[in-house]
Amino acid sequence: MRTDFAHGRLADPQLRDADAILRACVHCGFCLATCPTYLLLGDELDSPRGRIYLAKTMLEGGKPATAPAVKHLDRCLTCLSCMTTCPSGVHYAHLIQQAREHIERTYVRPWPERLLRRGLATIIPNPMLFRLAALAGRLVRPVARPFTRLLRPRVRAMLTNTPRRIAGPSWVDRPQVIPAEGERRLRVVLLAGCAQQVLRPEINEATVRVLTRHGCEVVIARGAGCCGAILHQLEFAERAKALAVANIRAWRRELEMGDLDAIVFNASGCGVAIRDYGHLLREDPEWAAPAARIAALGRDVTEVLLELGLRSSVLSEMRSVTYHAACTMQHGLGLRTQSKELLMQAGFDVWEPAEAHICCGSAGTYSVLQPELSEALRERKLAAIAATAPSVVATGNIGCITQLSAGSGAPVMHTVELLDWATGGPQPPGIE
Repeated sequence: MRTDFAHGRLADPQLRDADAILRACVHCGFCLATCPTYLLLGDELDSPRGRIYLAKTMLEGGKPATAPAVKHLDRCLTCLSCMTTCPSGVHYAHLIQQAREHIERTYVRPWPERLLRRGLATIIPNPMLFRLAALAGRLVRPVARPFTRLLRPRVRAMLTNTPRRIAGPSWVDRPQVIPAEGERRLRVVLLAGCAQQVLRPEINEATVRVLTRHGCEVVIARGAGCCGAILHQLEFAERAKALAVANIRAWRRELEMGDLDAIVFNASGCGVAIRDYGHLLREDPEWAAPAARIAALGRDVTEVLLELGLRSSVLSEMRSVTYHAACTMQHGLGLRTQSKELLMQAGFDVWEPAEAHICCGSAGTYSVLQPELSEALRERKLAAIAATAPSVVATGNIGCITQLSAGSGAPVMHTVELLDWATGGPQPPGIE
């Protein structure tokens, strides 16, 4: 793609990156076939190629974002299916992030939109506030149920995705070192995260059990928290960087205390953010090198378990599991087979739905900000999953679990919960 940045503007390293990404695009259109919003809407501007043109127009001229451009860019799920499809290696993720930062700087959203985004950015990264908000939603939902169709779509989406059960803080949330069972084979840090602590604390608990059972010493580092992905999506770039720096600072202390083999995450959305810390802070003279080092240590829990070798299954019967590949897992991290391989090793009969590459519509806060599109994608995904007649659905990202649980006829579990059960842990709640 030809670009026309004024020469002086390319002194900005951000714009140099954007220029290189834009020039890699050859207009082939392969990305249209795998873009969820283009499949739903059929509008070129709601495809990766269309959004690349919108980003190009904004960034080249340096002009304020317009309402039509913002509308189409906001509809992007950032599922990154286009990056898997693209034959030219266009780094769409970094380009769309630059476009969002440009919107943050130059566009004034309507006040209800600003209020919603600021509320989400304040509540979700803070487990205490998020737990209180979830409790409030759980109290309101039975009262609001008769009037569901009368509610505004965003309010309806928030109530729909409110978990039926809200647990208190888990024992794994606090900073600590959990020793390995038997000989220590690895020393790892576990990202405890933010929303997952509230929505499904069993996931972190299962992760600690399965890692220690396989010889890992697990560190929950003091000072670590939200990865920053949600804030980046909501266009609070500087706050996202501050959260990244806080994590890097906490994990660097653990590096300095001794050998650290990996920084383990069990939410693939967080994993994409962590592995991008090096790029995120590349211009920061103090944090660029530590960020790159931390990013290189980031590994999904399934990668670690494959390296260690899974223990023999203790399950007495084979169960059918439909595996839903989270977009951040398959497109963002490039991990397409690891979870399925582990589930099969654990004795499960693993199925995959049709259109496995298409997003379920969760995408962080997308289900709240774009509820109609999110709901359409969820129904499409649930229909594909139902066709496999699963006894349980497995996936590797808390957003997908929450999104699919709102309408699935089968329990939706994190892959690590099933692996923990198969290797000697407790039976996950909801499985009969």
